[in-house]
Amino acid sequence: MDLGINGKIALVTAASKGLGKAVASQLASEGANVIICSRSLESLQKAKSDIFEKLNKDVTTISCDVTNEEQIKHMINSIIQDFGTIDILVTNAGGPPAGGFGDFNVEDYRKAVELNLLSTISLCKKAVPIMQKQKWGRIVMMTSVSVMQPIDNLILSNTARTAVIGFMKSLSNEVAKDGITVNSICPGYTKTQRVDKLAKAFTDRGKGTIEDFYKKLEADIPMKRIGTPFEFGQTVAFMVSEGAGYITGVSLKVDGGFAKGLF
Repeated sequence: MDLGINGKIALVTAASKGLGKAVASQLASEGANVIICSRSLESLQKAKSDIFEKLNKDVTTISCDVTNEEQIKHMINSIIQDFGTIDILVTNAGGPPAGGFGDFNVEDYRKAVELNLLSTISLCKKAVPIMQKQKWGRIVMMTSVSVMQPIDNLILSNTARTAVIGFMKSLSNEVAKDGITVNSICPGYTKTQRVDKLAKAFTDRGKGTIEDFYKKLEADIPMKRIGTPFEFGQTVAFMVSEGAGYITGVSLKVDGGFAKGLF
C-alpha cells in the first residue's frame, strides 16, 4: 500500500529511542524525509546510525529540549531553512515519574504539564501556520492509553496526558478546513525502556519481581502480550498517510484491548 508520504517532511520529537524511534524508522521506510530530535546528541547519533543500518535511509538530527520554547523555535526555523516546510508533525515526550498522589507536590505536576502538554502546544504553534499555508498537514500526538483508562501509580501521566486530548480535539476542529488532520495515538503497554522503568518501580515498591510485573500486565491484556514498537510505528504511519485524510479528532488506542471502555 502506497501511503503517499514519499518526500514529505516529517518531524518526530523525542525520537532517539522507544516508540518515537520506531515511528521515525517507519516514516523513513515509507520515503519521508525524517527529522528526529532529542536532548541527547549521543542518543540521536545512535538512532541515526541504527536507522541507516536497518533501512539504508538517512535521517536528520536536531538537539532540542521540547520543554524549552526557544529551542523549539530554533528547531522549526532550522527545518524550514533546510527543507522549506513541515508536512508531518509527531509530538512525543518522555513520561513523568511513576507515583501516586502522596508522592508529588504541585511543582511536580507543573513539570509534567510542561513536558507533555505545553511541549505539544508549543510545537503546534510553530508548525500549524506552515501547514495552513500549504493547505495540507498531519499532526499526531503520542499520548497513552491512560487517557482512556487511568493507570495505577501514574497520576502525573494520567493528569497531563489527558489534557493533551482536550487540546487535540479542539485544534482538530479549527484546522480541519485547512486540510490538516490532528489525532492522538494512545499506546498501551509496549516493550520499551519506559515500561522497563515501570517494572523497576513495581519491584522497588515490593510488589514482586520484574517477571511478576510482566505476567500481571499480560494477564490484563486480552491479547495476552505487550505490544511492539514496530506495530505502533505502523499505526502512526497510516494515520499520517493520504489514505487517512478523512480521519481527524480521533484518539486511537493501540493497546491489545487493555482499555475496556467503549470509546
